[in-house]
Amino acid sequence: MASWLFARSRTFFSTPQRSKPFFFLPFLNHSSSSSFQSTTLPHRNSPTLFCFSRHESTKADAQLELEHDVTEDDANQAIDFPGGKVGFTSEMRFISETAQKRVPCYRVLDDNGELVKYSNYVQVSKEMGVKMYSHMVTLQTMDSIFYEVQRQGRISFYVTQMGEEAVNIASAAALAPDDIVLPQYREPGVLLWRGFTLQQFVHQCFGNTYDLGKGRQMPIHYGSNKHNYFTVSSPIATQLPQAVGAAYSLKMDGKSACAVTFCGDGGTSEGDFHAAMNFAAVMDAPVVFICRNNGWAISTPVQEQFRSDGIVVKGKAYDIWGIRVDGNDALAVYSAVHTAREIAIREQRPVLIEALTYRVGHHSTSDDSTKYRAIDEIEYWKMTRNPVSRFKRWVERNGWWSDKDELELRSSIRKQLMHGIQVAEKAQKPPLEDMFTDVYDQVPSNLQEQERLLRKSIEKHPKDYPSDVPL
Repeated sequence: MASWLFARSRTFFSTPQRSKPFFFLPFLNHSSSSSFQSTTLPHRNSPTLFCFSRHESTKADAQLELEHDVTEDDANQAIDFPGGKVGFTSEMRFISETAQKRVPCYRVLDDNGELVKYSNYVQVSKEMGVKMYSHMVTLQTMDSIFYEVQRQGRISFYVTQMGEEAVNIASAAALAPDDIVLPQYREPGVLLWRGFTLQQFVHQCFGNTYDLGKGRQMPIHYGSNKHNYFTVSSPIATQLPQAVGAAYSLKMDGKSACAVTFCGDGGTSEGDFHAAMNFAAVMDAPVVFICRNNGWAISTPVQEQFRSDGIVVKGKAYDIWGIRVDGNDALAVYSAVHTAREIAIREQRPVLIEALTYRVGHHSTSDDSTKYRAIDEIEYWKMTRNPVSRFKRWVERNGWWSDKDELELRSSIRKQLMHGIQVAEKAQKPPLEDMFTDVYDQVPSNLQEQERLLRKSIEKHPKDYPSDVPL
């Protein structure tokens, strides 16, 4: 379907600038006007087509169209600035702070799981649909069990994805295995989709010898080189500029792949977000930025986070196409990410996706969100806007799922996780020496000294250190 959209929408302009295709999904195009322009979302048989072209952003002789309301006399006076021709105006006018109308949100399924009339979306097969729903249920079950395990004191920390299962699974389903993923910390569903086993998730949370990170990271800081999934890093937004670098590397190597990176709404307040956006735009890097705007940056609501119309409009300043999508609509997320990936690779340009969703769970097991938001608000999103329930209704309506399938799946996942926890708890902890290895080829003298002092402290105060760590 995405290829059909791409092929059907290709058009060329008689202009010396490089011409680019347009897409039916409503990606915001910021390259040629002071006001937002976007493709519409017409019916497949609609005769109305809207198109736009892209200027060469990396060339100094790029020419942007002048403002429509600049007078003819003013337009005839212009300066050939290094970044392109800039017209003069005799009117002193400041750019307004925001558009009067908010950017619309692309969706395919309504809250009851029914297709919205005239929806344009990337088609999903029965196999894909069932797999997506099964993984959403698996992620939901994994969160429920791990949360209780942490509360029992058996693991030290956990972060749930409750309410954001669609962003996790649908985005992962739309990508290819060669695409490089740089997550924040609320995207384990992407790794689950790529083949990371439930037992591997459990081993990481328990930090035993089977943990790929050798117990050096906090729980939920997953990573897998095999699955092209960079290890989670706690500092906010550091993964964003790194993703641009990875994308540019793919571009230099001529790979038919892109980098995909995730962040929350709070991450867009970090300088790394803006540095990454500018870096990506200037270098024409094939990277897809997916922002999970879930309403809260821990206890800070979005209205205290920024004055702009959410996240998607932030791409305007950097000449980056963007789309706002219903993050609780798995089909909409899948379609948007699938198409954004094609744009990033074929167009060799970055794309920004803002997924409007809601963090139903606490920020982490160290947080109590009822202290700063109403319980009624949480319950509304948990019950009425639940992404798993919505997608389930659509799958059932297609005749692809039954109550028997539901019971068997949830029972199987729960048994696998409970067994995995028993195995992980019995596994040995990584040896003490692993704290000092895998960074340098030859361990430097300062680290050798630290290890010596640590062993001396353990020998002197053995009761102050865990007895299950091999020395």
